Amino acid sequence: MQVKAKKHLGQHFLKDENIAQKIADTLSYSTYDTLIEIGPGMGVLTKYLLEKPVKLIAMDIDTESVDYLNTTFRAQFNKKEILNDFQVMTADFLKEDVLKIVEQKQFGVIGNYPYNISTQIVFKTIENRAFIPEFAGMFQKEVAKRICADPGSKVYGITSVLSQAFYKADYLFTVKPEVFNPPPKVESGVLRLVRREKFTLDCDEKLFFKVVKTAFGQRRKTIRNSLKSLNLPKELTTNELFSQRPEQLSVAEFITLTQKIDADAV
Repeated sequence: MQVKAKKHLGQHFLKDENIAQKIADTLSYSTYDTLIEIGPGMGVLTKYLLEKPVKLIAMDIDTESVDYLNTTFRAQFNKKEILNDFQVMTADFLKEDVLKIVEQKQFGVIGNYPYNISTQIVFKTIENRAFIPEFAGMFQKEVAKRICADPGSKVYGITSVLSQAFYKADYLFTVKPEVFNPPPKVESGVLRLVRREKFTLDCDEKLFFKVVKTAFGQRRKTIRNSLKSLNLPKELTTNELFSQRPEQLSVAEFITLTQKIDADAV
């Protein structure tokens, strides 16, 4: 049985076993005992995740993939004790109450993510960061580079700042299109996010998100001009931070900027 890749789901099935093994080895599996794999497809990554010391929950919205994993794929394994810790779900990670699924315990996230929802998956991970110490997987290269970008880079933006505020982000390696079926039109990139020991901010976090998103909404302008919609006091915007463009500010400087902004004024 073969699962047909579906264009409307953004499916591109990885064929290269070595790359699948490398992705599986990106996480430490040391601070949690449950792992969610998003979009397992035909299980090329799944088989290597089953070797790890965690309970594996494979989550896919494609019922054909779920049926394949529950029948043909399971039949390939004889180690019953491994399969006892393997669950396949027809589910959408973005819509599910994942904390209920993992019983409010720490868990990791991994996958070959559909390009069209990969950024949303990162944002949901950030929202649930208190429960997700590690995250890794395959993205469109451009998106992976953006998440891991340093201040001053042309691709440094909202996802860079918000991800790196709570996680250490590492771009690991690039994957060529020909190792997929069907091949995507772009290169892919594998990244890893490891939660910072201190994953709360020394500022109003809701305001921090608002400041970052508003600033990058007009990234070519100075912070002073891009934050005009917040109606900040003129005397506040004389601070040197307001003279820079958003891509020039580090995460720490965005935190400082947020501290300087009176939450009651916005």
